Amino acid sequence: MHGGGVDTDKHNGADSASLREKVQLRRGEKWRILKNIITVSFAFMVQFTAFQGTANLQSSINAKDGLGTVSLATIYAALVVSCIFLPTLVIRKLTVKWTLCFSMLCYAPYIASQFYPEFYTLVPAGILLGMGAAPMWASKATYLTQLGQVYAKLTDQSIEAIIVRFFGFFFLAWQTAELWGNLISSLVLSSGAHGAAPTVDENGTVSHHDYANLDSCGANFCVDQTSDNANLQRPPDSEIFEISAIYLSCIIAAVVIIALFLDPLYGERRRGSISATEISGMQLLSATFKQLKKANQQLLILITVFIGMEQAFIGADFTQAYVSCALGIHQIGYVMICFGVVNAICSIVFGSAMKYIGRVAIIILGAIVHGGCIIYLLYWRPHPEHPLVFFILSGLWGIGDAVWQTQINGIYGALFRRNKEAAFSNYRLWESVGFVIAYAYSTQLCARMKLYLLFGVLICGMIGYAIVEIRQLKKEKRMKKLEDIPKQQQTDADRKAIEDDDEKDELEEDIVVTHL
Repeated sequence: MHGGGVDTDKHNGADSASLREKVQLRRGEKWRILKNIITVSFAFMVQFTAFQGTANLQSSINAKDGLGTVSLATIYAALVVSCIFLPTLVIRKLTVKWTLCFSMLCYAPYIASQFYPEFYTLVPAGILLGMGAAPMWASKATYLTQLGQVYAKLTDQSIEAIIVRFFGFFFLAWQTAELWGNLISSLVLSSGAHGAAPTVDENGTVSHHDYANLDSCGANFCVDQTSDNANLQRPPDSEIFEISAIYLSCIIAAVVIIALFLDPLYGERRRGSISATEISGMQLLSATFKQLKKANQQLLILITVFIGMEQAFIGADFTQAYVSCALGIHQIGYVMICFGVVNAICSIVFGSAMKYIGRVAIIILGAIVHGGCIIYLLYWRPHPEHPLVFFILSGLWGIGDAVWQTQINGIYGALFRRNKEAAFSNYRLWESVGFVIAYAYSTQLCARMKLYLLFGVLICGMIGYAIVEIRQLKKEKRMKKLEDIPKQQQTDADRKAIEDDDEKDELEEDIVVTHL
């Protein structure tokens, strides 16, 4: 996306900022920014209609030998490795737009492997998906953050508030993928023999024959003790194939949308900019590790790990231990639709509400909602005669997830604007570690122990987050004092502190807004 033209300042002795090409934009450019936000959000919605729908079924349709959860663990293990080495390197080589196209294509083999699900098909396809996912997510986050900076400059608004609002809109669209993906799977599975209704007597009670194993559902659920539960039997291949064919076409459509309708990023290759600087491959590979040296990044690790663990729990453990076990596989999609719809609505609400009530209040709300759900799930015994509870819990979990997705992404975007690719690589890395941990013990631990672990990581993560907020308050006061000191009175240490501020990005200095 290149707006209006460029202007170069060539004065002798000019500093590095004046030597960089300027990005000249008109006020009306904001409409093109909004068009690109809609494009990238819609493409991800189509993409994840396929992936989320497939992932939510894995622990149930490929339960034999734990194939489904093993393949999901493989995806996120590959994602961890990819986060460390690939995003900054790939984005610099391909640019943000073409990184998105290439990375999205890496999802296709995993969906195609559902036609022949074996360890030697699903696991390699999962590795490829994981390797492509890290550059995809990092480039998406870089794109949204950069557009947020430009839009804030054009409209004279707070950069942090705009970035969170853009992430909120993105996650609104992205979370509706839960709705469409699960709707597709539920309609196909419910129309087949597997979707037959359970036997109910004249008093409205579910027959003992159909639900003889309800005591082993919920927190008592253990994967190795459920082989005789009829609700957990794999649906016919014809239904799985029909679902997978629809999902595969979604992946292709998403790639085409990005390739045809998304504009390149502002000033990505302008002379003198960081992204145009020739840097060795090893320096690019080490960018993610350098980011880890920062104290705020270290403090955010546990809450980011929790985000991965809670998503893995709702997508694999809740669907299997609660929904499949008590209601049947064909009901997974309907229950998860509730999660997706509530998540989508809350994503946009929280993204907009932040400027009125602040980030801290929203994050505390997320912690209370998820903490309450975890405690309730420890004691609740799921039963098909109380289907509404499944939907309420799914919706509440969606509220909590919307908090983490919008606010923690927003924190990364706001705190580390100078090194966006490396910061979002770390976000995706530690979120993926959470997924890997959850999937790795998925077949080994019973649901009760998983809930205990989830609660412990949430508490520790919130402590780390609280320290970040305290540090940030102190830093803002310190930086304000430094900037109030006249330049000639600033010490070298003062000037270095201002120059090295992670929240200052060169693009903000280089945008020139012109009036129509």
